Amino acid sequence: MLTTENGKATADPEVLEKAKRRRFTAAKKLQFLREYEATPKGERGAYLRRHGLYSSHIDTWRRQATSGELNALEPKQRGRKRKPGPNPEVVRLRKQVARLQQKLVQAGKVIEVQKNDPAGAERRPPVERETRDAVCLEMSGRERSHTFWCARSP
Repeated sequence: MLTTENGKATADPEVLEKAKRRRFTAAKKLQFLREYEATPKGERGAYLRRHGLYSSHIDTWRRQATSGELNALEPKQRGRKRKPGPNPEVVRLRKQVARLQQKLVQAGKVIEVQKNDPAGAERRPPVERETRDAVCLEMSGRERSHTFWCARSP
């Protein structure tokens, strides 16, 4: 900032603070409106200068107040709008669809096995677990711990 002393322009070493945007609450805006309306017409300009306001502020606030919007006088959030989070209903339905698709794949595999089984699983006589394990051991020639692969064999 330049100052003039003795007819010369000199630089002022004082660093001014960066201006901040003022934000008024709805109550403060309504107070300004009431005081402005109560001020005589010839003194309204002085009122605006005294409070650092412009007539456009008053016009905008008056329009918002008369439109009946209660939140209209609240200061608005500046900047980029936040993206809304995913709808919980959509998330729940997507999980349900994934679960049902997994069941469908599993059911399709069961149907394929039943198609390829000419004798039919329900017509076979039940096999005791010890007998089944013994047959698996004979077939594999392995130890008992390796019979897990025979668990579905008849």
